[in-house]
Amino acid sequence: MIDGNTLMTFSLILANIALYIMTSSNTHIMDACKHYPFQERQDKSYYRWITSGFLHANLMHLALNLFVLYQFGGTVEAIFKGMFGFAMGGIFYLLTYFTILVLSGLPTYLKFKNNRNYSSVGASGVISGILFIYILYFPLNLLFILGLVPIPAALFGILYLFFSKWASGRYDDMIDHDAHYYGAIAGLVIGCIIKFLL
Repeated sequence: MIDGNTLMTFSLILANIALYIMTSSNTHIMDACKHYPFQERQDKSYYRWITSGFLHANLMHLALNLFVLYQFGGTVEAIFKGMFGFAMGGIFYLLTYFTILVLSGLPTYLKFKNNRNYSSVGASGVISGILFIYILYFPLNLLFILGLVPIPAALFGILYLFFSKWASGRYDDMIDHDAHYYGAIAGLVIGCIIKFLL
């Protein structure tokens, strides 16, 4: 449900859907905006660290990311608005979102900046970060693996980190599995700063 406390989350969801529609039949836009470390190193096109987070490899990739953002992003946004006020909380949520997006892509850039064959797309890194901020605030809430098996959010987070690290060896699907891991770590660090220091 859309309300004032989830306005930024729904705006991000709509932006992802709109850009998927624009790029699903336009490979030129996809090529110009995907995370391509080799090209970024050559021509300093670091804007790709942001734009690639609004592109997706296929409809399933988009649907999974947006489902997770819908499930957890609104709660994180509402927490920020409760802490910092409506306007500042919304701005802070967006700043957190884009900071995690950049931080989740940085290790991939460093790892693949000399590999002309690697590129990736997707919001998975930042979505992982938002999920882990949620887990930090609600570690005992039950999350369901495949919609069937209930486990505490904290245990889900640990399993997610192990899976992401394992999956980071796959480079053939345009999905940045390293970003899942580093996005989660960035979300935990930023979440701890917000929860315990601010």
